[in-house]
Amino acid sequence: MRISQKLQRAHEEREDATFSFEFFVPKTSQGVQNLYERMDRMYQTQPEFIDITWNAGGRLSMLSTDLVATSQGVLGLETCMHLTCTNMPVSQIDDALKKAYDAGCENILALRGDPPINSLGEEEEWKPCENGFRYAKDLVSYIREQYGDHFDIGVAAYPEGHPECDCDDKLLLHLKEKVDCGADFMVTQMFYDVDKFLDWCARVREAGISIPIIPGIMPITSYPSFIRRTQWCQINVPDNFLELLEPVKDDDQLVRDVGTELMVELCQKLLDSGYVNHLHMYTMNLEKASLMILEKLDLLKRSNVGKDVIEPLEPLPWRKSLNPKRRNELVRPIFWQKRPYSYVARTSLWNEDEFPNGRFGDSSSPAYGDLDLCGHSLIRQSVKKSIELWSTPQTLDDMSNLVTSYLEGKLKCLPWSDVPLNHEVDDILKHLIDLNKHHIFTINSQPKVNGKPSTDPVVGWGPTKGYVYQKEYLEFLLPREKLPLFQEICQEHSDHLTYFAIDSQDNLATNHPEDSRANAVTWGVFPGSEILQPTIVEKASFLAWKEEFFTILKEWKLTFVEHKATESVNLVNHIIDNYVLINVVDNDFISTNDTIYDLLQQLY
Repeated sequence: MRISQKLQRAHEEREDATFSFEFFVPKTSQGVQNLYERMDRMYQTQPEFIDITWNAGGRLSMLSTDLVATSQGVLGLETCMHLTCTNMPVSQIDDALKKAYDAGCENILALRGDPPINSLGEEEEWKPCENGFRYAKDLVSYIREQYGDHFDIGVAAYPEGHPECDCDDKLLLHLKEKVDCGADFMVTQMFYDVDKFLDWCARVREAGISIPIIPGIMPITSYPSFIRRTQWCQINVPDNFLELLEPVKDDDQLVRDVGTELMVELCQKLLDSGYVNHLHMYTMNLEKASLMILEKLDLLKRSNVGKDVIEPLEPLPWRKSLNPKRRNELVRPIFWQKRPYSYVARTSLWNEDEFPNGRFGDSSSPAYGDLDLCGHSLIRQSVKKSIELWSTPQTLDDMSNLVTSYLEGKLKCLPWSDVPLNHEVDDILKHLIDLNKHHIFTINSQPKVNGKPSTDPVVGWGPTKGYVYQKEYLEFLLPREKLPLFQEICQEHSDHLTYFAIDSQDNLATNHPEDSRANAVTWGVFPGSEILQPTIVEKASFLAWKEEFFTILKEWKLTFVEHKATESVNLVNHIIDNYVLINVVDNDFISTNDTIYDLLQQLY
């Protein structure tokens, strides 16, 4: 949704202010992964949108469009993409806009951009590149000409002047020109003098500029960075800021505490002024300082059960994509429950025709893209980070301990699980840990749920006044020699247990009926609507997931090869060669017994 529409709707529906976050493009692949994790956590605060900065030219500028696609398509965050004129011929601008459009992005912050930096780290004189634009207003006009009203277009505003223009009236004229060319909202440069800012707001309105004013809020995290940024941006620092910060400048914690109180006071004055009802937080890719300010302003949305954790109710049991191509998507295979990034990448080329009635089409067709859609590596951590997180397991007991650490929340991810576990597993946690102690390595699971309210803080999803259901599901790695006994057990309970089992050589065993296309393992019943079945198990998906899972193990092994951890290489080879990937569903969701665990105990 366009930002101006989101803000209008939000402020019509409630009285409290809204907020958003800005992130910049990291320089390393591990930095990108860390940023995704931070963005995912900050999603829980329910920002109206985030924005992603643009780096003029080179690899990082192209990475901006990748970040936008992921935040929109995987993380479900309304995203605004910065776009600058610096080092950007029209052909490159066209490419960036096309990628943003295809990703479902509907918001662009159109900027002239800063001058490029030379080899000495110094700013050069700003000049338009060949076949490029000189001013932001030209970029605004071009976007509007090419895409009509698809994009909401934001522009920069400078309440305390610009280094290249010392005339306030001329700056207001330039802002008015950008608005007249089609700008829908403005985001301001950072500032600390709130009185000066509000005087500027009055002048903006007097000049006939009526689009939303979104103030850029820069938290104070350390004294040197505070001074450096104010000098670089040439902005005024009120006396009381210096009087309070100067005495504690050598204590970063005190600086942050004092700075937070100052920024809370500044923001509250903004919100009381009538000019502003939205705050845009310059995060510098950090989270704590911004969240401290929003918390003290009482703008963070709390769950309805009094927890400290921020938990918005999801419309589906998985994060719904904001890419309009996926708006009909209401069903996903459970196998990618902990790997949403690779699932969305695999299906990124689908169109709306491939989500008939919310679920994908004929399972005999090639529904999933190639693995290389998922990026350079299926393991989203660098080799160094991988070793830091998971060390070098050398024995089956080491592997058990690794998975157990993830189950207990000591690890936030595993090579095959990109996201942390939630409290849904609490009821079956001791069983999962026991299985791993016996070298049955659990991959994915869910407990059975029989008609809990859709507002339940742990398993709830969808509209209120509904009820949700789940079949117990377990995915695990089983030593190959135990597969026959497992099959015998399932045969004895074939009235309610169904399974798929496959090894790395594609030897498949199953007791699923041949004519059964999909087995719904999660569903919801809501007033005035059809029953939703958003999570399923089915053969075609499982075969695609099997390919991905064993590829993940092989890539993980390569990190040990590079690290010269021979025993770890041997361990992963042993698992690939001697274990079978299995998923089993207990279709008796009414029974209160933990049937799957009780039966798997017979394999010990």
